[in-house]
Parts: sequence; structure tokens; C-alpha cells
Amino acid sequence: MTMSDPIADMLTRIRNAISAKHDTVDVPASRMKLAIADILQEEGYIKKYDVIEEGSFKTIHIELKYGANKNEKIISGIKRISKPGLRVYAGKEDMPRVLGGMGIAIVSTNQGVITDKKARELGVGGEVLAFVW
Repeated sequence: MTMSDPIADMLTRIRNAISAKHDTVDVPASRMKLAIADILQEEGYIKKYDVIEEGSFKTIHIELKYGANKNEKIISGIKRISKPGLRVYAGKEDMPRVLGGMGIAIVSTNQGVITDKKARELGVGGEVLAFVW
């Protein structure tokens, strides 16, 4: 079965795993999803991720991060912005700020998949993939 929006599927799996207070979540791998997982790890939203090869399929095994106990969520919200039916682009001048800078926007640019802060530094725009706060 083909999936129309695999990035939304990844974000939904993470959101559901956090709501259910799971320690880990598995997501089918792709280069875009690996780049998103890398950003989430760099920004401190997840502990770590590994790529597991099962035959011809690759899976991203993500370890979720919580506060002192599992009731304190590090990721309180994660939302897909640009969808297959409605792409959302932002120029370097109008790069979105998530909760006034408290969260991050994940942006796909010609420099790769980066955060909104890095896009402002580099002076590039691109497709706004998701918000994380």
C-alpha cells in the first residue's frame, strides 16, 4: 500500500507514541525522515535514533525523550504544515517563528532540511514541513 504523505505518518506516529507514553517508536525510513529525525535529535526533542535494516526494508528506531517522569513531555506538539494537497513555502524574509522562538519549524531548502533559525542565518527560504514545540 502506498502512502500519500509519509512525513505526516512519521509525525503522527511520534505524536501517538508520546501520548501513549511509549519509550520508542519505529518508522519506515527515507532520506527525508532521517533528516527530520536528525533535526529532532540535534534540537533535543528525542534521545536518539538508529536505522535498522530488516531484509530489504530500513526502519528508523526513535527513542523518545521525557522530563523527570513520563507526564512531562518534551514534545508538547508536533504539526505537519505543508501537505501534498497544499504546499506551504516561506521566503527568507517571512520565515515562520513557532511560539515566538520557543519551538522550531523544519524547513526543506536547497541547503538541505534545516530549522527556521538556521534558514534565517543562511538567508534561504523553502518548504515549511512541520512545526515542533
